[in-house]
Amino acid sequence: MLLKKIVLNKKEEEQIRAKGISKETLKYQLSVFGKETFYENLIRPCTVGDGITVFNNNEIKRLSILYKHAAPKRNPVKFVPASGAATRMFNFLHAINNGSRQTMGPYISDNIRKNSPEFMDCIKFVSNITHFAFYEELKTLMLQKGLYIDEIISKKQYQYVIENVLSSKGLGYGSCPKGMISFHRYMDYSRTPFEEHLVEASVYATGTDGYCRVHFTISPEYHNLISNHIKTHKTHYEKPGITFDFSLSFQQPFTDTIAVDQDNRPFRDESNRLVFRPGGHGALLENLNNLKADIVFLENIDNVSCDRIKREASLYKTAIGGCLIELQEEIFKYLNELTYGNPNKQYILKMLEFTRHKLSVTLPEGIERAAEKDQIALLISKLNRPFRVCGMVRNTGKPGGGPFWTRGRDGLISLQIVENAQINPASKKQQSILVSSTHFNSVNIVCGTKDFKGRPFDLRKYVDNEAVFVSLKSKNGKPLKALELPGLWNGAMAYWNTVFVELPVITFNPVKNVLDLLCEAHQV
Repeated sequence: MLLKKIVLNKKEEEQIRAKGISKETLKYQLSVFGKETFYENLIRPCTVGDGITVFNNNEIKRLSILYKHAAPKRNPVKFVPASGAATRMFNFLHAINNGSRQTMGPYISDNIRKNSPEFMDCIKFVSNITHFAFYEELKTLMLQKGLYIDEIISKKQYQYVIENVLSSKGLGYGSCPKGMISFHRYMDYSRTPFEEHLVEASVYATGTDGYCRVHFTISPEYHNLISNHIKTHKTHYEKPGITFDFSLSFQQPFTDTIAVDQDNRPFRDESNRLVFRPGGHGALLENLNNLKADIVFLENIDNVSCDRIKREASLYKTAIGGCLIELQEEIFKYLNELTYGNPNKQYILKMLEFTRHKLSVTLPEGIERAAEKDQIALLISKLNRPFRVCGMVRNTGKPGGGPFWTRGRDGLISLQIVENAQINPASKKQQSILVSSTHFNSVNIVCGTKDFKGRPFDLRKYVDNEAVFVSLKSKNGKPLKALELPGLWNGAMAYWNTVFVELPVITFNPVKNVLDLLCEAHQV
């Protein structure tokens, strides 16, 4: 059922007004449910030589050097979505903990099957407890309560360990931000992801003024906790010529989206109020747009590595930054000539070749034979856009969207990062293209967000508003449909110019499950 109109009472009108959501926006969101237009139309996966560029070692070094020389003048910024809670990291411990509470004892409840995935993960967790960066803190905390962790584990009284990891009377990891978890243990201290991002950013996000700028998007309820944590620790990592300038922002209320029931009618809670949900990471386009930065490195909060790995990984990140600067300088040169010069036919043909082969932009057939004024107008429209270079890693079974050639709703073929949820599950053809992908998105993205005149682009003008996500959720036991805005690196950047570059897997070390911290990249 596709709802054609909505009737709101005064309280509901006040509710959407308080969020800053217009009636037009609400109507548009409701119109999306029931459609299938939000599914992407995959043509083929991007592969090496067909949408994905591979640089050899000499090119990597050259581009890295180019970046280090040119970038500081552009005052680069690192942008890290850090709103996520650590809850999912400890899902299996939550399952064990919830089951064991029924017995009120120290042992794992008989209600938890001893061969269940949760139980096996729990055994792996406690067996390797000394390898986690938070072990010493946990050990000290439990000792203060008269609990000897080694003795408790030897007696298989795992519940005491689990409770002290998760609860607010212990480490409090069950509900704190992921960025506040101790990930890496060094000689006499440990680092959280917030700290690791500062350390890494100092390599490539420091301007000529000596300030290293890092921006985190966070949940409002954690503002003081996170702000104080970064203020307390940042001086430990500052060096002569490097001072951290960090900033925090929240997902804006007007980016929330309406929820609907199974019949696509507005979902109302037990108080008969409209239910809105966060619009997903695509809502952070507003935060990115507000930075007004020249160069922005975009990376997830949990994709960090210890210093031993970080040194090599940073080489590749500066290299894709160099790739962006090199291509952007050529784009700017062409745009200046197209706007203020008088390019001859051969020069225009050179620009068309660059646009087609270096930027992978599909051009109209016969454009080489078109009138020069039409060629110039086309080139300006294609080149004068936000620009991004995205690092892609070969598939190793890790989660993440992939790079594809897609046909847009405007009929044009382009490079896009596509998530599984954007592909029609009922289409065998689309699903077969999806599983044939050779690479996935590691969210190592460098963005150029200013035009050739040095003016910030309004990034909201380059969004495919139809590229939304619809998922099934529930509230108080009742099913609902949730709408996510076009993903930050998906539909929110659909009309950017895009270059995909293959990066080695060493650059991608996400922590989705606490057991991921046992991987080599996280063991100091």
